[in-house]
Amino acid sequence: MNMQELMRACVTQDASDIHVRVGRKPVLRVAGRLRDLAADAIDAAVAAQLVDEVLPERLRAELDGRGSADFAISYGTEARFRCSAFREKGGQALVLRRIPSKILAFPELGLPDHIKDLLTRQRGLILVTGPTGSGKTTTLATLINEINVNFDKHIVTIEDPIEYHHAHKKSIVTQREVGVDVPDFSEAMRRVLRQDPDVIMLGEMRDHETISTAITAAETGHLVFGTLHTTGSARTVDRIIDSFPKDQQEQVRTQLALSIVAVISQVLMPRKGGGLVAGFEIMINTSAIENYIRKAETFKISSDIQTGRKRGMILLDEHLQQLWRDGKLEAETALEYAQDRAEMRNRMS
Repeated sequence: MNMQELMRACVTQDASDIHVRVGRKPVLRVAGRLRDLAADAIDAAVAAQLVDEVLPERLRAELDGRGSADFAISYGTEARFRCSAFREKGGQALVLRRIPSKILAFPELGLPDHIKDLLTRQRGLILVTGPTGSGKTTTLATLINEINVNFDKHIVTIEDPIEYHHAHKKSIVTQREVGVDVPDFSEAMRRVLRQDPDVIMLGEMRDHETISTAITAAETGHLVFGTLHTTGSARTVDRIIDSFPKDQQEQVRTQLALSIVAVISQVLMPRKGGGLVAGFEIMINTSAIENYIRKAETFKISSDIQTGRKRGMILLDEHLQQLWRDGKLEAETALEYAQDRAEMRNRMS
């Protein structure tokens, strides 16, 4: 057994993830479900060997010292994988997330076309949010590619690791990998404004320093994309503000109210009949939402989204109901991912 064989199995079975653990057979995640491969259970020596096959030498000290290391690798020209090697119970383990080799178009993602209008903005903050494995990176790649194909911009991406490779098209694309090209996100953000960017994409907004720099960049004439591990627009706004010390939160509220353009919150679910389908909540900033953010009344944002369909907004539960009606989701799946299960059950009865 080797990693080339496991990656080949992942590609041929259209799996999203590979899991390597001591004491269990190799596992693939197919359409959201875990499936054992027909192989022997992995022992500690084999697990260490599999990690050694893919772990860059520069990260060996990090894995040994900190207990984990993240990186990306390619499987020929067929696929790329985002990898996490880590220690558990004294042994080594590995998870590989397959990155689709093709950047998806808007209809393939399920994103409405009106989102393209947001990409013409000269400045502001667009956030793509959702839990781990919800497809945020894929959505960001589609948004960046849309700008790359249609506009003459300088796009700078800051990622850990680089997942999708963007060729220069109408735009220039600079891709910086944390740990390889720059020490950390905050350092990359401090330097980026000297690199003549029009568009900045942050793979992850990890701390208040990075978030603060991103908001400042959005205020000062740059279109900034970022991700957060939150579900729902109101929670996203609260998460950003709560990451700052109390004495700075009022100022951040004012800055965020003015700079935020949209929040695209998403989940990735098993599609009825096989495969995966994304569910979206879309918030586009309005004068009312701007006011809610400034006054710390984010609990009112959902009602504005609900009445903002003409502007292209939709609540996650409304989109789940729509997917269920269109035959793309099982009723149980829609209920499982709903924000308000009782209300969703009433809607579907």
